[in-house]
Amino acid sequence: MKFSVLLPTRNRLDLLSYAIETVRRQDYDDWELIVSDNFSDEDVEGHVRSLGDPRIKYFRTEKFVPVTDNWNNALEKCDGDYVIMLGDDDCLMKGYFSTLKEIIEKYGSPDLVYTSAFLYAYPGVLPGCPEGFLRSYNQRRIFKSSHEPFWLDKADAKTLAESSLNFRIQFDYNMQFSLVSSKLIKEMAKYGHFYQSPYPDYYASNAMMLKAARILIVPIPLVTIGISPKSFGSYYFNNAESAGNQFLQNLPDPEMARRLQPVVLPGTDMNTSWLLSMETLAQNFGGEPDVRVSYRRYRFLQICAVYSGLILRKSGANASLTELRRRLTAAERFFYDLPLAFVTLIASILPSRFQKSIANRVVLVTKSHPTQALGLIEGKFATILDVFEGVTPEIAGVLQEH
Repeated sequence: MKFSVLLPTRNRLDLLSYAIETVRRQDYDDWELIVSDNFSDEDVEGHVRSLGDPRIKYFRTEKFVPVTDNWNNALEKCDGDYVIMLGDDDCLMKGYFSTLKEIIEKYGSPDLVYTSAFLYAYPGVLPGCPEGFLRSYNQRRIFKSSHEPFWLDKADAKTLAESSLNFRIQFDYNMQFSLVSSKLIKEMAKYGHFYQSPYPDYYASNAMMLKAARILIVPIPLVTIGISPKSFGSYYFNNAESAGNQFLQNLPDPEMARRLQPVVLPGTDMNTSWLLSMETLAQNFGGEPDVRVSYRRYRFLQICAVYSGLILRKSGANASLTELRRRLTAAERFFYDLPLAFVTLIASILPSRFQKSIANRVVLVTKSHPTQALGLIEGKFATILDVFEGVTPEIAGVLQEH
């Protein structure tokens, strides 16, 4: 059984070298690593060549392309039986290939294997986390508190996708959770590229929930998702979302953007990219019952995002509010704008220490994201390679609640 690891990258050679090492140090040899260099200024090719491993294959784009295009470039170059997408600031954990080979053979070659993961923040990257952290996703509802692999019921998988179309995240979309069979990838080719929309993981993860016949859930954290300097997560949590989008070069389909112009509201670019991803999903799979996008829910999220920014006095918040009110329907003004304007007025006269809490509650009322805490793994990890060397998946069972 051959595994393909897709590793798109741009100008983060130091981080990339760690990700590559976690593949090279696996205890299973039948793999290939596709490094798809998105027109980096750094000598990524020289580093790959210095490793002298023919299983590591280097490709470079002719210009800086959108992240979705680079992901598809990497996918087109692989020929493994199973494929995982790994970010250049992520890592595989020890035993990734050998563990999943055994599970795949035991359960008869699932179309999709959805594993648990760790979340690692580099020290100093996130506000309020000077030492960084390592957390486990094992408590997410999709894993049902199980310690053994289990089949995800087809109806449950469809419900997960429908929740996404309704702007409620019920499972994590990062592609690192998904080990995808080449069979499923080929089957989905009739819907166009495997990765689509400005947020290709939002699209692909939900498309697989709709189309994969046999989905195996493996509640073992076999990968680590990194939040590093210049990662989109770092940009987002440091209130630099527009810089993050430039880093990814997220570009909507012009025709879709034109068609959705009456729907789109000021707020966060993340919510609008989510909308575009779900619109692409509905466009491709809209022949199925209940596969439709809730524009009402999207607009509610954006209204709350504008008012949250206003309470926090973010730059441009007043201009966003003016534009928002110009586009609201009469019903939205009555049910959302008036109550949130009152909340904002109250927040403005309270001490500043209360305002952040109120702003967070304005966003939480949308119930768009999971609220359960991720279990904390004790330890100090200077880099993600320290996570690989110092943590075993079994340690995920020993967690602290925070």
